Amino acid sequence: MSTIAKLSGNDFDRMVLRGAFVDLEPMKVELICGELRFMNPAGPVHEGEIEFLTNWSYANTSRQEVSIRVQSSIDCGDHRPEPDIVWSRRMPTKRNRPTHADVLLLIEVSDSSTEQDLGEKARLYAEHNIPEYWVVDVQAEQVHVHRTPSQGKYQSIQSHDKSAMISPLCRPAATLSLAELFDLDSYARAPVGIGFPSWQSVRCSRFGDHSPVQSVA
Repeated sequence: MSTIAKLSGNDFDRMVLRGAFVDLEPMKVELICGELRFMNPAGPVHEGEIEFLTNWSYANTSRQEVSIRVQSSIDCGDHRPEPDIVWSRRMPTKRNRPTHADVLLLIEVSDSSTEQDLGEKARLYAEHNIPEYWVVDVQAEQVHVHRTPSQGKYQSIQSHDKSAMISPLCRPAATLSLAELFDLDSYARAPVGIGFPSWQSVRCSRFGDHSPVQSVA
């Protein structure tokens, strides 16, 4: 009987530093439950939703208080998930990724990965007491809001359709219109607000065509 050894978070970090996944780009690699998970690059709709949410995030947070990360990993013990959007407490240094204790809000844009995002990922984040987790279900045009983690699961899960306006617990004034979020025929813009970068739109795809990409990490 053969046994496949599980990777630890430190194992994964060492592999990243050695460039073990460079040849796999533009695929995204996560470490979940000791296993490497490979995901295809985001499609244009997925990228557009991430762009909209990134602009909205910057417009509604202070850069002195909240760090916005786009498609960057977080440290959940021996797991290294890579959510689409992370709101975390401002980090004192750029040398470390946020840990689960630093996270204020996670957002996953879900197209083909809805089952995993609502199942395994939700359990993982609840087990690590991530206070709020949103799954943007592109196909159903709904946002599933997970709150109140306890005993390895979220005690509050609410699904909102396009008619809803939602806000994160950490920023009640940061209202998100789901009608605007799911309006794929309009360009993804958000009003310039506190902490918003000087450019009007942030390209969020990590890998794409040869157009310039602004770093938001």
